[in-house]
Amino acid sequence: MNDKEIEKLIAAEGKRQREGLEMIPSENHTSADVLKALGSRLTDKYSEGYPGMRYYGGCEYVDAVENLARDRAKALFGVSHANVQPYSGSPANQAIYFALVDPGDTVMGMHLYFGGHMTHGLKVNFSGTYYRSVQYHTGKDGYLDYGEMTKMVKTEKPKLIFVGATAYPRIFEWARLREIADISGAWLIADISHIAGLVVAGAHPSPVGQAHVVMTTTHKTLRGPRGAMILCNGNPSNPLKAAERRPENLPTLIDRAIIPGLQGGPHNHQTAAIAVALREAAQPSFKQYGRQIVKNAKILAEELLKKDYKLVTGGTDNHLLLIDLTNKKIIGADAEKALSKAGITVNKNTVPFDPRSPFSPSGIRMGTPAITTRGMKEKEMVQIASWIDEAISSASDAKILTRLNKQIGEFCKKFPLPSDPAPKA
Repeated sequence: MNDKEIEKLIAAEGKRQREGLEMIPSENHTSADVLKALGSRLTDKYSEGYPGMRYYGGCEYVDAVENLARDRAKALFGVSHANVQPYSGSPANQAIYFALVDPGDTVMGMHLYFGGHMTHGLKVNFSGTYYRSVQYHTGKDGYLDYGEMTKMVKTEKPKLIFVGATAYPRIFEWARLREIADISGAWLIADISHIAGLVVAGAHPSPVGQAHVVMTTTHKTLRGPRGAMILCNGNPSNPLKAAERRPENLPTLIDRAIIPGLQGGPHNHQTAAIAVALREAAQPSFKQYGRQIVKNAKILAEELLKKDYKLVTGGTDNHLLLIDLTNKKIIGADAEKALSKAGITVNKNTVPFDPRSPFSPSGIRMGTPAITTRGMKEKEMVQIASWIDEAISSASDAKILTRLNKQIGEFCKKFPLPSDPAPKA
């Protein structure tokens, strides 16, 4: 690379990832094949529209790429329609609102401070600005409050309900959620960005067949490039009425919302990398991977509970842990910094009913997707829990954190990134 400044920064980031433990639950490590597709000549091609219906010539190969990605997504998740063009998760969710409700309509989603996402109705987000947003919460135990949701739907009568989370460690009961949505005839939208890989692996129930629309990013537990997909079932019975907001028209409604509704040309290099990741996710080994993510998270939770850490809901069913550090006399931001100095990357996070600001919350969030990708299993989780405890307990001791950083760096050499050569025996 001729740009030495950028080359140096890329190398530094690679070194940080190789020598540390990536434990932010929304992050993962992609394969060499995904990276190769992402950096391909496909990035040069403009292709507004859909395969066979482009506004540009010369699209025969990018058409084939997008068709592969769509077919693989449909097969993997068991749906009849897939749109693989969303640039990322937030634009994908915006497209779903655009397709199914009008500005000012009542929408409902989990509150960000209780584990939800900004695009699920946060007041300062577009979803809480252009729509009348009402927000549901967890109970004091940290579990989703289905009773509160039921009461809110009866009172507020939302037209669309988002279900999904960024910091919820338990299973979503999709059939129960559909029953709640049906009270007001609301569209039920499943945002499975965090758990899509677990759904593929059979480690979390699938929302397909219960949710009207499923959205997922492709760069979390699916282990692909940054991007997103919108999945649904449907087949317009009357093409002249395909724009009506009816379940059978969902494919048309979603596609029109992406283009010409909100986006221009798709990122073809991204689409190709998504296709590669979907092929990888269809292999038998991926099911083992997804289940190992959950095994690792459960062992990590058990070990931290032994060390008197307060886990929201008391444990986990999926890939992440949400930890309330109040009893450890340290705030989330300080724990994040201490762990980072030790070579463990997590993020500060609010916990349910947090008395502190989201900029200085009481908790931290961590997960096991990326470290599982590197081949770490139950035994390594015991060691990692010990390091987490020592780093948090010694947050103000620079010498201990430096020592931990060296230990973790040596440990990580045994578990290369998927795009790196295997360590020598």
